[in-house]
Amino acid sequence: MTQEPPAAAAAPARRGRLTRAAEFDAVTGLGRSVAGRYLTLRFREAEGGTLPRVGFAVPRKVGGAVERNAVKRRLREAVDRNEELLKPATDYVFIARAGVYEVLDTKGFGWLSEQVEELLRSASERPSAR
Repeated sequence: MTQEPPAAAAAPARRGRLTRAAEFDAVTGLGRSVAGRYLTLRFREAEGGTLPRVGFAVPRKVGGAVERNAVKRRLREAVDRNEELLKPATDYVFIARAGVYEVLDTKGFGWLSEQVEELLRSASERPSAR
């Protein structure tokens, strides 16, 4: 007998991921941006896509591998919680800046979620670059 996968695993993906360097370069080079103190959001209208796609860039200035991965995990969760703000057929790249890990450790996940929401709202008010 085979067991059924959990219901959460069977849920369809509502957004895609940016994984290739060329995809990141297209967004960061040709897209528009909004920025806060510790995060920058680059975005552009996707060519031929229907779902929003999101990528995360966390440079070494943020910290070691453990710190960078923790920031990426929390950013993914913050984007999941604000998914309704993602426009269809748009690519997004969140770029973390130095110091974000320490502030996140001090202020907590709620602060990060608010920062992501603020950037996504600002991006939705600006037209996307193509």
